[in-house]
Amino acid sequence: MGIMSALFGRLGLGKPVVPTVTLSGPIGVASPLRPGVTLAAVSGALERAFRYKRGVAVAIRINSPGGSPVQSRLIYSRIRTLAERHKKKVHVFIEDVGASGGYLVALAGDEIIADSSSIVGSIGVVAAGFGFDKLIERVGIERRVYTSGPRKVMLDPFQPTKDEDVERLRAIQADIQQMFVDLVRERRAGKLTVPDEDLFTGEFWSGHRAHDLGLVDTLGDLRQTMQDRYGEDIRIVPVSTQRGFLSRRMGPFRDGGLTADPSFAEDLVATLETRAMWSRYGI
Repeated sequence: MGIMSALFGRLGLGKPVVPTVTLSGPIGVASPLRPGVTLAAVSGALERAFRYKRGVAVAIRINSPGGSPVQSRLIYSRIRTLAERHKKKVHVFIEDVGASGGYLVALAGDEIIADSSSIVGSIGVVAAGFGFDKLIERVGIERRVYTSGPRKVMLDPFQPTKDEDVERLRAIQADIQQMFVDLVRERRAGKLTVPDEDLFTGEFWSGHRAHDLGLVDTLGDLRQTMQDRYGEDIRIVPVSTQRGFLSRRMGPFRDGGLTADPSFAEDLVATLETRAMWSRYGI
């Protein structure tokens, strides 16, 4: 019995475990070759983490500038559902960036920990694009669009911007922003230290300042924090969100058919969008 105990101890077996899922990259922004962070991509890893034997809690590492509000909310909701089902505490660690949708996902944590130099916040909604109507007019291209509804081509980049279309977009953004604000108020109740007008502006801060504002609970890193919470013997076990080798290689043949090859243009646009999202935070 003594020999088995020594062997188990040497291998780290029998020790308490904190399964750790890493969510890195823009949320929902993807091309066929550059998948973003989506519920479909991370749900399997989250399920495995919360079912992990000897798991005393679950840690989520976040490094994301945000992206799709829908996918952000879906991932948040899945984490909270699993936490309540399995009665596990969730510790969220913001590394380089936890901004916009990245911070929304971080709200799923019972505790949010950030590095003092990380970027946190950007509680807001943004929509951006380009207008090509003057360009196609200059080169002599005629745009032909036929619709069954007058608002079907709202904000078409090949047509001049209309004030009523912009007002409609801003109304939708206001609805999404209010959901975000309400969630921050709910999850950070009693912890926020500044008025709403100073917090919900889309501004972002260093982790140190975010701690002062009440957006994060403490400053630190994953290993030391988990040792402080659960003891020196705690094991940090990464749970991968990546699909298996065959699944990645056989992607075009899924569902019994051959899908179209990913286009270079799609991948280039996704890369530029991703680069723009990161560069906003100086990364």
